[in-house]
Amino acid sequence: MTHKLIIRLFTIFTALLLLSSCIAMGPAKPLASFSQTNFDLDNYTSKVDNFLVIFDASSSMSDKYNGNKKFDIAKAFIDRMNQDIPQLGQNAGLRSFGHNPIVSKNTTELFYGMKNYSTADFTEGLDKVTAPGGCSPLYKALLVAEKDLETLSGNKVIIIVSDGQKANMIVPNTLDYARQLKNKFGDSLCIYTVLVGDSNEGTKLLNDIASIGGCGFSANADNLLAGISMANFVQKVFLTKKSKPAPKAKPIKIKKTKPIKKAKPVKVKNRKKDSDHDGVSDENDICPNTPLGAKVNIKGCWSFGDALFDTNKAEIKQNAYNILNDAYKILAKNPEMRIVLKGHTDNRGTAAYNKALSLRRAQAVKTYFVNKRISGSRLTCKAFGESSPIATNKTKKGRALNRRVELEPAK
Repeated sequence: MTHKLIIRLFTIFTALLLLSSCIAMGPAKPLASFSQTNFDLDNYTSKVDNFLVIFDASSSMSDKYNGNKKFDIAKAFIDRMNQDIPQLGQNAGLRSFGHNPIVSKNTTELFYGMKNYSTADFTEGLDKVTAPGGCSPLYKALLVAEKDLETLSGNKVIIIVSDGQKANMIVPNTLDYARQLKNKFGDSLCIYTVLVGDSNEGTKLLNDIASIGGCGFSANADNLLAGISMANFVQKVFLTKKSKPAPKAKPIKIKKTKPIKKAKPVKVKNRKKDSDHDGVSDENDICPNTPLGAKVNIKGCWSFGDALFDTNKAEIKQNAYNILNDAYKILAKNPEMRIVLKGHTDNRGTAAYNKALSLRRAQAVKTYFVNKRISGSRLTCKAFGESSPIATNKTKKGRALNRRVELEPAK
């Protein structure tokens, strides 16, 4: 057989091999259709204070599944999840592992967070992970995840998106580090895993990791990419339904009877005492010694109510300055008076976020008075978050009343 014939046969064989592999692979299967779900925040609140997404960007994710790169499927899942999660004051992070050298030379890297969750900023971090490559050191990502979460208070969620291929993962180490995380954070940590592909070994690995978390579960990306499926996943992992008020009882019809003669009013000698003359009796006044002329709320506290703050805001609204100016006049007339500025919020968002928001509101009022030349040494800020409502948080009007700053003369 001549040399040219051998080369020709080899070329034909190679072409047939490539053709057969392409036929076997088949055309790419379109990803399930998706449209963003906007949850009604009157019915839901966040059950997650902190969450970290761990994204497998290793070389095995460049393999195709149903005609699409597993990397593209994983990235689509994370992007769609991000679009559905409401911004409720959570802390969030995105960490990947593996990496094509054009993305990062590190085996694992935090591309977003850990910081206050923003849908747009999270997307910006995800866009930086552009290509898969490298080994699959999931265990290293779990090791560093402990440091990502250890300074954060409240409950914690880890979501791992991977094909679970154990080449270079060192499976015993992976499970050991998952157990180490669970031992450190205990019941405050839940682990969820999302499998990309259909590998049996990957399924087992991700199931084992989710089981270690105890309160999470393992799922397959195939079943979560569609709009309704993604919404259900986000609801289960991130949200809890607010309790609905009990339905009002139907009024009982009473038969008409002859009118009863009105009793003569009994003269009451002693009216309820109102020591500080603010219009609220001492027995109902939780803020005694309010200065004369101060405008008070229903509990007797020198207060700036819903005219001051919008939802999730600490900026003073324009129509509130007349109220603030009245308070300034009282402080100016009483130069020895020291006051405590007590910030409050409604119950939307997490407790930790609301505590910080209420402090910012108190500080905004302090800045107003300082700019009017009231000494800052006379003003002390305290944060109460959502812990001291004066009205129900089940209605818009009630929540507005709770978004307030109260002034209390220092003792």
